[in-house]
Formats: sequence, C-alpha cells, structure tokens
Amino acid sequence: MPLLSLVIVSSCDDTETYAEQRDRENSAISQFLRDSSITVIDEDQFREQDYTTNLENNEFVLMQNSGVYMQIVREGHGSPIENGETTTVLCRFTERNLLTDSIQLSNEVLAFASIPEKMSVTNTNGTFSASFDQTSSLMYTYYGSTSVPSGWLVPFSYINLSRHTADDAIAKVKLIVPSTQGHQYASSGVYPCYYSITYERGR
Repeated sequence: MPLLSLVIVSSCDDTETYAEQRDRENSAISQFLRDSSITVIDEDQFREQDYTTNLENNEFVLMQNSGVYMQIVREGHGSPIENGETTTVLCRFTERNLLTDSIQLSNEVLAFASIPEKMSVTNTNGTFSASFDQTSSLMYTYYGSTSVPSGWLVPFSYINLSRHTADDAIAKVKLIVPSTQGHQYASSGVYPCYYSITYERGR
C-alpha cells in the first residue's frame, strides 16, 4: 500500500480575510454534513439520550462551546479517566481534510499499523489536557508538535477506557473538528478535519 502523502492547505488567496476563510470552512462542514446524510442533534437531546448518538440515524451531537461535531460509535468498556488521574491512551485514527476531501494521515493503514498514537491524558476537574509521545506519534512526526488537538479531547467526558479488550469493545468516535479546535496546520490553514478515532487505555 503506498504511503499517504501529507496535504497541507494554505490560503488560496493572500488577500482572503480570516472571516472569508472561516466562511469557506463552514461551507465545507455544511457540505460534508449534507453529503454524509448526518443528523445533527443538540446537547439537550444528547443528554436526554443518556449521552449516546443514534447510529441508525447517523447522529452527531454539536458541542456548542467548541463547534466540534461528535458521534459516539462505541462508548467502550472499562472506566472513564477519573478526576486527578493521568493515564496513557493509545489511538488508531484517520484524518481527512474536508476542504480537499483527502486523507492526510492515518495509522490504520499497513505502512503505519505498528505505530499506535500514544498520548498522556490528564483529567483536572473535568477539563482534559494531553500531549503526544514523541517516540510513538504520527501526529508529532508530521505536524511537529506534542500538543493534542482540543477536538480530540472532547470525547473523554463520554467514553470508557480499558486495556487489551476486543476490537469491538474499544471506544470509538467520529469527529468533525473545526480549525479552532484542530492542530496547528489546520488552525493556520483554516480548514476542518474529519476523524475516526479509537481510544484504548495504555500501560
């Protein structure tokens, strides 16, 4: 399988304002929602559904504070990250740039199958922070930063983590992450990303 190439989007026009870039980004998100037949629910409905999203209806919840759209495919076995706890989390992910409709990065392909994304995550009174491990991180290798995109942290309030569980028991989410909640290249290029991510407790 050929290696994936990294696609970074820069401003198409040096005179384009940030507001125009954000409009372009929002249009890309709206188009993706339509093309994917996604049903958007609000946080009130999400809460009424016991913090689940209906997969048959292809539901994504829009998190108002961040602008992240989230679908919980599997909440996972095990337990959530407790208040005051710091733990290692292993991830498998695919990142798609919604402006170019292209896969930018993935460790779910044969070439990178032996490299799970590894990060250290801390829960401080319900606020999560995290950093990538430089020795096992495609995100760090390609984007040059240990900072975990804020959008990746949104699911931790709603999923459980365990070690060495069957693939169908590992927490899995799908996310639409706007540039304001993405990595530094998404932020500077003002483009949204779509992610499929699994989360598993590491050692």
